[in-house]
Amino acid sequence: MLELHNVVKHFTAEAGRPVLALDHLTLRAEEGSFITVIGTNGSGKSTLQGAIAGSIPVDSGTIRIAGVDVTRWPEHRRASMIGRVFQNPFSGTAPNLTVAENLALAARRGQSRRLGWVLGRRTREQMRDRVAGLGMGLESRLDTAIGLLSGGQRQALTLLMATLVRPKLLLLDEHTAALDPKSADQVVRLTRQIVERERLTTFMVTHSMHQAATVGDRLLMMHQGGIIMDCEGAAKRRLRADELLRRFEDLRRRELLDEGAAELIRVAYV
Repeated sequence: MLELHNVVKHFTAEAGRPVLALDHLTLRAEEGSFITVIGTNGSGKSTLQGAIAGSIPVDSGTIRIAGVDVTRWPEHRRASMIGRVFQNPFSGTAPNLTVAENLALAARRGQSRRLGWVLGRRTREQMRDRVAGLGMGLESRLDTAIGLLSGGQRQALTLLMATLVRPKLLLLDEHTAALDPKSADQVVRLTRQIVERERLTTFMVTHSMHQAATVGDRLLMMHQGGIIMDCEGAAKRRLRADELLRRFEDLRRRELLDEGAAELIRVAYV
């Protein structure tokens, strides 16, 4: 379903120095798999997701979705294959449009965006049923501007919008990080329900060790643009959040030691 082969991406840092964000990364995800991704800041996890979505062009390597080489496709062309939910609950929606209008736009992903005929009575009834499935009582607020909803309500609707037309790949970019714990738990529950019901191939970047350990059937840990841990099946089911946190803290300590050594070398040669 998702294949990346030898993907490389550099960014330019301060003083014009290149930074290797993705280091000849190779990854294959089977159809229906639910992958969670963790890593320290700068590990490459968000760059990897951006490369898959097309918002970050890669320097070299290939990216395939459902057997199609999309490496050189722009983001808007890949949008017909990808559903995406961002960290900010106010991203991915039109805040001044109503809930119904936002859903109508989502329902026509990859098609003309005209709204007029889409919002007929039958379509509104179908929307009401789908929104009712979120369990938030929003089925009675179809005519409310989506920008007036709470962060949790909006993120739940954004998740519904991203999957209204079944995507070949669902990308979740720390989609609960900006929510309070109760809303985050609710959105995670909805995520599981939708992914399992639709059997979606899902790639979720998270900062939560608990989510990383308990959500999905495969876990990747990234460091310096590469994958340093790939855990699935029985090994993934045995993972515990405290074990992941220990590994994560060990990695951060090594990063600090590496940075300290690099600074000592730099100072010594100034």
